[in-house]
Formats: sequence, structure tokens, C-alpha cells
Amino acid sequence: MFEELRALRRGQRAQPLTPAELSLAGARRAPYWLDQPEAPTPEPALDRAAATGLAVIGGGFTGLWTALLAKERDPDADVILLEGRTAGWAASGRNGGFCAASLTHGHGNGQERWPQENAQLDRLGRENLAEIAAAIERHGIDCHPEPTGELAVATAPWQLDGLAEHAELARALGHPVTVLDGGQMRAEVDSPTYLGGVWDRHACIMLDPARLAWGLRRACLEAGVRFHENSPVTALQDEGRAGVRVVTREGTVLASQVALAAGAFRPLLRRLGLYLVPVYDYVLMTEPLTSAQLASVGWRNRQGLADAANQFHYYRLTADNRILWGGYDAVYYNGGVIKPAQDQNPVTFAMLARHFVETFPQLAEVRFSHTWGGVIDTCSRFSVFAGTAYKGKLAYAAGYTGLGVGASRFGAAVMLDLLSGESTERTSLAMVGSKPVPFPPEPLRSAVIQMTRASIAAADRHEGRRNLWLRTLDRFGVGYDS
Repeated sequence: MFEELRALRRGQRAQPLTPAELSLAGARRAPYWLDQPEAPTPEPALDRAAATGLAVIGGGFTGLWTALLAKERDPDADVILLEGRTAGWAASGRNGGFCAASLTHGHGNGQERWPQENAQLDRLGRENLAEIAAAIERHGIDCHPEPTGELAVATAPWQLDGLAEHAELARALGHPVTVLDGGQMRAEVDSPTYLGGVWDRHACIMLDPARLAWGLRRACLEAGVRFHENSPVTALQDEGRAGVRVVTREGTVLASQVALAAGAFRPLLRRLGLYLVPVYDYVLMTEPLTSAQLASVGWRNRQGLADAANQFHYYRLTADNRILWGGYDAVYYNGGVIKPAQDQNPVTFAMLARHFVETFPQLAEVRFSHTWGGVIDTCSRFSVFAGTAYKGKLAYAAGYTGLGVGASRFGAAVMLDLLSGESTERTSLAMVGSKPVPFPPEPLRSAVIQMTRASIAAADRHEGRRNLWLRTLDRFGVGYDS
């Protein structure tokens, strides 16, 4: 980390590293959740021709839930899961561990896009979260679940009105949220930046996402799913009535049906490239807090937190009392480039470290143990979309935009419903029957996204006022924030 920061300053006047930069010295360049000895030994790669009733592509949350739910619906179903690396290695294992009830990326987004069915979507989301909790207990998944809910926090006066609207809509949907003034908010979690907050105690379960992925992987294996890791899929071939041929580096699978759950990575279906962009999110993890440090913050109820700006931070406590601190600087690399080197961003890490101390000055001496980043699958409506291809033999779900820990189970159920060909409550939803507004092709795509990023940063600097560009995007149902 030191050398990268010094390299960024070459040609400039020599200056000492800042306290924020020093707090990052020695941090491991790896996702904290995945950097645990409990990581399972990979299953063998596919190295021959095989056939199956259902091939699931992707070993993240969506793929894992799809395989497990398929076996729960029909224990005799033949299911093969193909993962390019190891289960949960990408977005599913490196997120903040906020397992939210919302399927729509918040009440407001749902109300704006699907006002006639927002209450139904909210109910389905709460049922989905309850089913996740039940599955964790049923399968004995040791992912440290804590049903503490989530606190939305105002750190600038203009954000208070937005939180009041959020609380009003949540209550209208039956959520018994608690509205906190500045003093009450700081009594929950002590930061001089807090002006107020809204606590939804039932909106979210905090958990260890890697352990959840590994537990779902184990449950799939115990249910009889044939699992192949380190088996990246390179092509799909329509074989007519015989099904779809799934091609990997060393083997193939002829599947009657396919569930595509590959997230932000290069789409195997060209049409998905219209709707998805890979946006990088970056995260820091502190060393464990001492008892005195934790007492200086309070946080006795261990909620997940997110501030109410357009460029927002999300943060929470881990089981061993570290603080995960992420968000704010959502980065799109022009051309939609995805490469491992971009998983580390020293400039963003230093900025996040400064923001951490501004929020918690009493923790200025705390150092960070891990730094990481990676892509999330973003779409213009912020929430999952689904569909079919190859005359109904393939289903896909993608576009969670950071809220996939919980909504991925819903996306999996939608895919299985679509593959069944039967009408269900889920498939009858307007949300499921529609697609996001597509992004323009490159290089216009990069120009549009970078202009939007600059505009939302300006909105935060100017009391939330949205400029003409953002108001135009709002009119066309296109969203983008951190």
C-alpha cells in the first residue's frame, strides 16, 4: 500500500503520508470474509461430456439458491452447477453482508417504478427474508446471522426530509420504523456527523456472506447437486429439442434447461449486455475493536448503517467486533473493463479511511486489516430483472445493484418459475415482466455514466439539488448512485 501511494505522488513535492494512509499500512489485499480458514476445498472441475436436466451457471448466491431450490421442489431432479472459480468468490463473498428484505432497492424505488404492486413486492420481500432465515437454521449454516435491522442516517440537513419520506412510506407498508432525532441517533451509534436516523428493525439481517455461500454450497452437495468448480463457461449452444449445450474449458453439459446466474461478468447472452454495467465497489475492514473503543461508539444494538447521501457509505460490525466500512466511490472503468488489478484502488481506500475518521474521530487510532473491491451487476432500475432465451429453455436473473444477498433467492425462484412454464405470483409481477431501460453502447455509455457520477457528487455538495441531467434521467426511469 505504501509503494502504491508513493507512486501516485511521483513528480509532486515530497510530502509525508497522511494519518489515513498510515492506517492502511500492512492491510491484506483480500476480502476479509473470504480470508478465513473455513473456506471449503474446491470440487473437481468438469473434464468430460455430461448431461443433466438443469445446468446452473454461476456459484454465487443466485446460482446456489437456484440449485438448492430446484432440489427442494423435486428431490429427484438432476442438477449440475458450474462455477468459473469457487463458490461465492465474487460479489457474493465480498459484499457488506446486509441481507435485506427489499426486492426493489428500497421502498421509494419500488413505489416509483411499480406503485400498483409495491405492497405486494414488499410482502414477497419480507417472506423471502424469513425463508432465508429458516434455511440458515434448517441447514445449520454458521454465518453469524444477526436480525438487528438497518439504520438510515442523515449526515446533512437536506437529508432529513428524505428520511421522513422514507419513514412515512415504510409505515404505510406496515413497517414499524423508529424515527430518531440527532441526540437519539448518537445514543444508538455515536458520531458527531449524525443529525437523525430511521431504524427499521425488521428490514435486514446482518451476516457473514462468505459463510452463507459456503453453507449453501454444502446444502447443495448434501441434496445431490453435482458441483464443478474452476469450470468457467465459455459458450452456449442451442441444440433444439435436445436442450442447450454448455461449453466449459475442458468439458460440456447437455442440459434440458439452463439457469444463467453469472452476475456482472461477460454476458453469455448478448442481450444482457444492453442492461448490465460492471461497477466497482470498494471496502475496508478494521482490526477488531477493543472493549474501550467499542464502548466509545456505543452500537449496542449492532444495526447495519448507511447514510442518506447519493454517494453513501455502508458499515456494520462483524462477529469479532471489526467495522466494515464501504461504499461511496462507485467506479465505472471506461469501456466496462473488468480486470483483477482494479480490485485494489489506493486512492479510494485512502479517501474511505479519511471518511471513517470523520465519522468516528474517537477511532482515529484504529488500523485497517483488509482492503478489497470488485464488480457488482448494476442495471438502470437498481433491482433484479429476469427473462428467458432459447425458446424458454434458459432463464436468467441479474442486476441486483448491491442488494443481492437477500434478493438473490427471489431471483432464483423467479428463474425456476419461468423454466417451469407455469404462471405463478412471481411471474405475474410487472417487475418480472419488464426490463430496465437499456444503457447506450460504448463509447457513449462511458460518457453517460461518468457525467452521471459527476452530477450525483455535485448534488451531494449542493444540498441534494439534482441538475438538469439527473432530472432528465429521472424522467426516463434511469438511476445511478453509489
